[in-house]
Amino acid sequence: MGKWRPNLDSDQFGRRYTYLLRSWQNDRRSMAHWQTECKNCGATNLVRFGTDRKGKQRFRCKGCGYTFTDTGSPPGMRFPADVIGFTLNEFYEGASLSKIQRGIQMTFQMRPDTSNIYRWIVRYSRQAVKAFSAVPIRAGDVWVADETVLKLKEGGNTWFFDCIDRDTRFLLASHLTPSRYTRDAQMLMERAEGRAGKSPKVVITDKLKSYLGAVEDVFGADSKHVQSGPFKVQMSTRDIERFHGTLKDRTKVLRSLANRESARIVLDGWLVHYNFFRPHGGLDGRTPAEAAKASGVPFSNWLEVVRGEKAKEVNPRKLYKVRLIKP
Repeated sequence: MGKWRPNLDSDQFGRRYTYLLRSWQNDRRSMAHWQTECKNCGATNLVRFGTDRKGKQRFRCKGCGYTFTDTGSPPGMRFPADVIGFTLNEFYEGASLSKIQRGIQMTFQMRPDTSNIYRWIVRYSRQAVKAFSAVPIRAGDVWVADETVLKLKEGGNTWFFDCIDRDTRFLLASHLTPSRYTRDAQMLMERAEGRAGKSPKVVITDKLKSYLGAVEDVFGADSKHVQSGPFKVQMSTRDIERFHGTLKDRTKVLRSLANRESARIVLDGWLVHYNFFRPHGGLDGRTPAEAAKASGVPFSNWLEVVRGEKAKEVNPRKLYKVRLIKP
């Protein structure tokens, strides 16, 4: 009998099987929670297409033929979603654009321009406002309305009207206007009624005369109007005055905004942050949306807004199908 020699075909098959199996296991570990999508068409029918100069995995879409590197960035964006989500949260917690830039550089070793940061804020604030505008809530029967003045770069006083539910601290409506007429107060009440889907039993305001006709015209005689102040023991406006203190801290960095339209976009985004993302100390760490028993909340933080969907488990076997071919 001759000397035994290894079967080269079988040996090659074994090495190929081991390589493919290990590749699939690595893919399973790294992509167990997220499914990579084509940045051009959004399809998931992808194949791996080598690596870039930094060794990062590239993909090719079988549908449109587009090739890209999976950096975790949203479609059409160069920076990862983690960086953009971090930016939005820091901005609505009160950080200025330059401070956010330094934080990104220290945390992620990246340095986006402040103009890019501002565009991220405007873009995803609009998306968040649209996504949360129809979320149903259960508002209480006592509402508090007030107004405060904001200073913008264009000069002049800009008045911010807002109406808040006293029990849940949920901000029902807001209105940005250069005046304080009765019509401005009416628009606030109409928006609050539309958001809550009901009329309140009691509306607490300050001594501004514009509220007198506005409350009666919108809610009629079914709602009691109480004119009060922040230092009253009962039926006080101190809850909304505290809210205005938080708002003032936020609007310190809004002075660089060019006009009222920019301020409106950012303020609407901040109201989403206040109602749905930011825990409230007076609600035992819950958000106002949780206190108002909001249902069908699309996102729980800014990172999910940037990614466009909630994190979901996917079957890693559906990501890559290992096909073994015996030579």
